[in-house]
Amino acid sequence: MSQIIRHTQSVCPVCLKRLPADIVRDGQEYFLEKTCPEHGRFSAVVWRGDAPSFEAWGDYVPPEDDGAPDCPASCGLCPAHLRKTCCALVEVTARCNLKCPVCFADAGGGSGEPTVGALYDIFRQLVRQGNTFVQLSGGEPTVRHDLPEIVAAAKKAGCENIQLNSNGLRLGADPAFAKALKDAGLSFVFMQFDGTEDGIYEKLRGRPLLAEKKAAIRVCGELRLGVTLVPTVVPGVNDHNIGDIVNFALRGSPAVRGVHFQPVSYFGRYPKAPENKDRITLPEVLCAVERQTGGTIKVSDFAPSCCDHPRCGFHGDFVVLPKGMLLRLTNNKKSSCCGDDAHLKNRSFVSRRWTRTDDGAPDPEGADYRDMDTFLKRVRSHGFTISAMAFQDAYTLDLERLRTCSLHVFRDGRVIPFCRSYLTSMDGNRAGT
Repeated sequence: MSQIIRHTQSVCPVCLKRLPADIVRDGQEYFLEKTCPEHGRFSAVVWRGDAPSFEAWGDYVPPEDDGAPDCPASCGLCPAHLRKTCCALVEVTARCNLKCPVCFADAGGGSGEPTVGALYDIFRQLVRQGNTFVQLSGGEPTVRHDLPEIVAAAKKAGCENIQLNSNGLRLGADPAFAKALKDAGLSFVFMQFDGTEDGIYEKLRGRPLLAEKKAAIRVCGELRLGVTLVPTVVPGVNDHNIGDIVNFALRGSPAVRGVHFQPVSYFGRYPKAPENKDRITLPEVLCAVERQTGGTIKVSDFAPSCCDHPRCGFHGDFVVLPKGMLLRLTNNKKSSCCGDDAHLKNRSFVSRRWTRTDDGAPDPEGADYRDMDTFLKRVRSHGFTISAMAFQDAYTLDLERLRTCSLHVFRDGRVIPFCRSYLTSMDGNRAGT
């Protein structure tokens, strides 16, 4: 028998009007349900399983109100928003060198590319607001030949961490271009990496890409430019490959700094609502990590997202020791991250873990990791994270979660919560900003 767990707010996937919504439990599955007076009832699964438990995951205390009356229509950030910016995403192009059926950029709209000067002004505005962690995104940013100049402009503007969101193809094919990015001040690369089998890329990206992905990792490794692998997880396509992705990344340490899973979300034109079999939820990803790594990594090694809503993601903090040994560092103690400096703590953590800091030399033979200085050096050089972010689409959008988002997109002079920025109706129309 189904049971309403809590009330929240959402939007109609057809007209994007704000609606009352419920989180409903049916056995070990949880659904976001809502009814539009004009377009009918919608239900989408948001959580499957009890490892971890929906109710016990995190120590989040829901706000007592429902948010601003026009939220999310007025996001930018709206007065009801509860988090400051951890990372500000800046779109530098709408062009791409791939035609992927699963892509946020398709929902982002397109216009002329901003000049380097215009981007410098954006970076300066963000820095003045205290937002010194930026992600250069698109489209595919590396199609811009002046991308090193853009990185240099961000550095000159005062950005402390400059992350490149890329499919990696040009980085592997053009090492001189990758070096120019590193020399300009690029901090690390957030690289699309959907699996260790070419069949996965053929289904998700249109052609085999594994060799090109490996080339990009190799080039970045030679430059000591940290790479975090970012798989979009799609049921029936690459959910069987989750453990292999993790093991591949571990073998690539310290060049590979971690894995950041993104369960598939549905943006753009979808005349028929995606079925629940087309979705994979956070606990399913966590259980797959444990099962497919043979228990080397366990569900208990992870904690909820420390800066956003607990149902938005998870993270596990590790250090890779010699001979393939992995030691958990994750702090599982319950603590509130709702203070004014939560975004700063998260920003600092990500910077420490994703930036490559080693000199490339192996540890001395017989290094004693029981020695604190030796161990801390290894943590800095071979730190490794496994994390996830469950983005929301028009079917799963929960206003309570949206209000705690700390990943924001800079658009039209405002920073906008990521899932609000890319929100589209089922016919592909983007919500007005």
